[in-house]
Amino acid sequence: MGNKIQMIELSKEHNAIREEIEAAINKVIDSSAFIHGAEVELFERNLARYLNVKHVIGCANGTDALQIALMALDLKPGEQVLVPAFTYVATAEVIALLGLVPVMYDVNPRNFNTDSVSLENIEEIITENTRAIVPVHLFGQCSDMNAVLAVAKKYNLKVVEDCAQALGAKCKVGQEEKFAGTIGNIGCTSFFPTKNLGGMGDGGALFTNDDALAARIRMIASHGQEKKYHHKVIGCNSRLDTIQAAVLNVKLKYLDGYLAKRRRTAALYTTLFTKADPLNKYLYTPLEEEYSTHTYHQYTLIIKDKHSAVETTEEGATRDALKQHLADKGIASMIYYPLPLSDQEAFQNIALKREDFSSTATDSLHNSEYLAKHVLSLPMNPTILPEEIELIVNEVINFLKEA
Repeated sequence: MGNKIQMIELSKEHNAIREEIEAAINKVIDSSAFIHGAEVELFERNLARYLNVKHVIGCANGTDALQIALMALDLKPGEQVLVPAFTYVATAEVIALLGLVPVMYDVNPRNFNTDSVSLENIEEIITENTRAIVPVHLFGQCSDMNAVLAVAKKYNLKVVEDCAQALGAKCKVGQEEKFAGTIGNIGCTSFFPTKNLGGMGDGGALFTNDDALAARIRMIASHGQEKKYHHKVIGCNSRLDTIQAAVLNVKLKYLDGYLAKRRRTAALYTTLFTKADPLNKYLYTPLEEEYSTHTYHQYTLIIKDKHSAVETTEEGATRDALKQHLADKGIASMIYYPLPLSDQEAFQNIALKREDFSSTATDSLHNSEYLAKHVLSLPMNPTILPEEIELIVNEVINFLKEA
């Protein structure tokens, strides 16, 4: 089949703008201002303008962004934070690191996110100790922030958006359309190299329209100091370095183009899969909600179980066999995520879920548990070719027809 089809081809993406990136990096090298250089403030301004948000504060990575956000809200150890069970570990990890209690709720089984359906039973897990909710805009599409904001208003909760996979997505909020990360109290993102806007190393940022919160976030990210060697609160050391900011400044100009290519790739995937499987006999393609645009950070299928061509009837066996089949054909794929957070060993004595609040509640995270056994993400990047997409779709469908 030739060269392996990768999940993402960063070298191709960077080669197209290599001269601009090298010039930006060389400018930093010439200045030797590797920390707090001019490019950091410039990038923060440029991204704030792009997102139409008052403040962007750079930090070292997306996980730090989440932790700093919760620190800025002045939550106290033992207080509870609502978090979806189907997401990357960092979203809940920072809650536990701060001595807070992650309270896990289920996601919508078709859009993977927080919406009115997934929030139906949330009142059962809200207590007098619940202080915040962290909706995740998973795989590139926004959670339903109207539903989230309604719950937050009713119970006086702070809202921290995890938009690490959805930078550039827009959500309808009332009569307005706002960017992911600019709707709640604080938004958090990552500039990990494979993100929609990725650096050449680690990086992250926080967004807010609240002047006081922005000042507190900056202070916390700089050892809790308002001025050098005067530490007002306990903080941390989390900086977006100048070289990463310089790279991001270049790539920000191309973000809309990258996202448009991702959407075209996703549209071709969906068209081909729908033509081959019009009744969803074998799989579900990603669901696009009316309230959100989709950046397709990942193109994630839900694979139905069929067991005749696999060695076991265990749930998820067809998905796992398909993944191996694609690997044998030189096609990369990924499982995001093979375990819901509620099943991770690290959270067994820390996190709470609906059964812990109600003696009659059972199987409160069944959607997250199902998705963990049935999702499969296919190669998705701005440089993938139509013929490669056609090949991938054919391999997936032909295998599932025999399964």
